[in-house]
Amino acid sequence: MKTNLKLDMKTLYDQDFYQWINSTVKQIRERNFSEVDWENLLEELESLGKQQQQELENRLIVLFEHLLKYAYWLSEKEYNERGWKGTIREQRQQIKRLLKKNPSLKPYLLQVWAECYQDAREITLDKTGLSADIIPEQVFINQAEILDENFLPEL
Repeated sequence: MKTNLKLDMKTLYDQDFYQWINSTVKQIRERNFSEVDWENLLEELESLGKQQQQELENRLIVLFEHLLKYAYWLSEKEYNERGWKGTIREQRQQIKRLLKKNPSLKPYLLQVWAECYQDAREITLDKTGLSADIIPEQVFINQAEILDENFLPEL
């Protein structure tokens, strides 16, 4: 019977994820550890960690993108400055909140720092049509400045 329950849990995982979650939580709370679908549970837990990393990367890319627009897309600055500043503030707040809730992500921020900048640089070049020689190839601000609410790059 236990083997059938495990098989049913694996089937449930594929057919009704929400019910699978509720059943898994119930089994763990009731300490029915032998009935838990451990393979899928571990996969889901790993996925949660990766989602946090992806959120940090996405927010950092958007932040870099808007800082680059603010600093280098001068022909559009007067018209778009308020929107860019709002996005910069929002991304900084969200990154800070994410790092406060997940302090172990701080080393990951440093790990993906340059890669996220490069992604943001390419996106900015595509969106603005600016020449590649205008926007620096290397990150032009440091980690302290990126989260400083008062820092805006001025040329």
